[in-house]
Amino acid sequence: MIRVLSRRTVLTSLAAVPAAVLLSACSDSGEDAKAAAPTDAAKPAEAPASTAAAPASAGDVNMAELLKPGALPDKALGKEDAKVTIVEYASMTCPHCAHFAETTYPELKTKYIDTGKVRFIFREFPFDPRAEAGFMLARCAGDNYFPMIEVLFKQQQTWAAAENVKDAMFQLSKLAGFTQESFNACLTDQALLDQVRAVQKRGADEFKVDSTPTFFINGKTYKGALSIEEMSAIIDPLV
Repeated sequence: MIRVLSRRTVLTSLAAVPAAVLLSACSDSGEDAKAAAPTDAAKPAEAPASTAAAPASAGDVNMAELLKPGALPDKALGKEDAKVTIVEYASMTCPHCAHFAETTYPELKTKYIDTGKVRFIFREFPFDPRAEAGFMLARCAGDNYFPMIEVLFKQQQTWAAAENVKDAMFQLSKLAGFTQESFNACLTDQALLDQVRAVQKRGADEFKVDSTPTFFINGKTYKGALSIEEMSAIIDPLV
């Protein structure tokens, strides 16, 4: 069961967990850890070494099931009829997710998404209240969802490790047009919080996501912060 936070504690819980724990929250361990409880976070998933060879798949999923609508509308980039579809499950406080976002994703977007070869879908898989808050703010940012995700990953050490996380997140949110009122309203939206958690729960229950980042590429599962060389080795034979 995913732990439920009240409206009051959505904001107050942000500072309840040490930043060192949050910034290692890239994987869970054991059945009880399938919830988003931050204290259940296990060691981070290792980022694969850069190589030109395609990494081994960790398994298969049914793409038709994977692409069915969930609790929240998918946030996607690229042509709907692209030959390759990538679904990434990530956590905003996961350093490996931030590493992928900063080192691999820009070239992936230029080389494959912008050229119509890849459809890229990003899904929420938070492990702690700060990651939940980051995803909620991105959803509340509307058309600025992906820019907000990019900023949060780029500035991860600034806000996720901050003692006053609410202030740090608010300062970043102002770049997307948030006021103090809209910031507080977003982070006290219990329905949105429940939906973000439902996306995570579905990923864990139906597609066996247990670490971040996890990628599904045309039905094949890959875990860890793949390099652009590894991504290319997987994608090129498919396009």
